[in-house]
Amino acid sequence: MPDHHLKPHTALGQVAAVTQTVHGLLIRENPNSALASLATRRGRDADVARMAESAGLALPGPGQISQGTPWSALWIGPEQWLLEAPFASHEDIVSHLAPIFGDAASLTEQTDAWVRFDLQGQGLVDVFERLCALNLRAMADLGGARTVIEHIGVFVLKLAEDQISVLGPRSSAASLHHALITAAKSAL
Repeated sequence: MPDHHLKPHTALGQVAAVTQTVHGLLIRENPNSALASLATRRGRDADVARMAESAGLALPGPGQISQGTPWSALWIGPEQWLLEAPFASHEDIVSHLAPIFGDAASLTEQTDAWVRFDLQGQGLVDVFERLCALNLRAMADLGGARTVIEHIGVFVLKLAEDQISVLGPRSSAASLHHALITAAKSAL
């Protein structure tokens, strides 16, 4: 089979990421992140914390995210995080993380399991009040939480007052995208 038939597609089934603007709000599919889950093994909490710190990877507490270069992290449960790095340089993210954590943690590739939508613009809180039960007005910047949007379990990351990212299951990408667009049209 010729190589031109083997092009990767985004979660929305396109060759290029889908970007839409609704009343000044930018909604962009972001396929540029490599993701892995990190879970501390029993009794190795201090080791994982030390290893992460020496690698420049800040492991945030409940309700928080950390951003750095190249690593970002979202707390997803006790001694569990979702780690992110640029896809271009960390496509095989687990191979980059395994030498850092050795046998102190369990790592699982997550990149192709998730879709990420980045939203930027004014009125985001109004949009998300229609989408989910999170109180984004009270959530600090660099905060993150798990919630439900249209019966889809997602993570909502508040990066700034006018910048939010949503991570949802790749298999529900089209439904989640539709919900974001519909809420933006309704709220703005």
